[in-house]
Amino acid sequence: MKAIQLHEQGGPEVMQLNDVALPDLTAGMVRVKIEAAGLNFIDIYQRSGVYKVPLPYIPGMEASGIVEAVADDVADFKVGDRVAYGFTAGAYAQYANVPANKLVPIPDSVSFKQGAALMLQGMTAHYLVTDTFALKPGHTILIHAAAGATGQLVVQMAKLRGARVIATASSQAK
Repeated sequence: MKAIQLHEQGGPEVMQLNDVALPDLTAGMVRVKIEAAGLNFIDIYQRSGVYKVPLPYIPGMEASGIVEAVADDVADFKVGDRVAYGFTAGAYAQYANVPANKLVPIPDSVSFKQGAALMLQGMTAHYLVTDTFALKPGHTILIHAAAGATGQLVVQMAKLRGARVIATASSQAK
């Protein structure tokens, strides 16, 4: 399969398109044919060396696609299912083997691009308004960087929970 690999950390120029072996499918795993991959700050931090990763490394922490194969012990997914995932490395490739417990089904009404783009920011926004502090009607929340991907989702989730939202952005245009 084709995959973007890092053999060293640095700027975008260290990313190489390589032919790599498709890993064997092991217990608990699902092979996903990648249709869309997200690009996040963690990917840039890993590529640049801010976060150290073992090399060679296939970046990309979230993606969406179609289930191509499932391990014998996986019952929740079948070949042909539309899925998305986050927090699993290797999305900058044609295929990824993903733990079944990291996959979520995506409906036909959600595009692969939307599915891939929502996983990390969506989970971050969700835990901020539910686990970090459970927002309720009558609460007021100040959201910095509300024009960014996570900020936009926090605004929407906070409003859905009945909170009063005050938002900031870095420029008048945003």
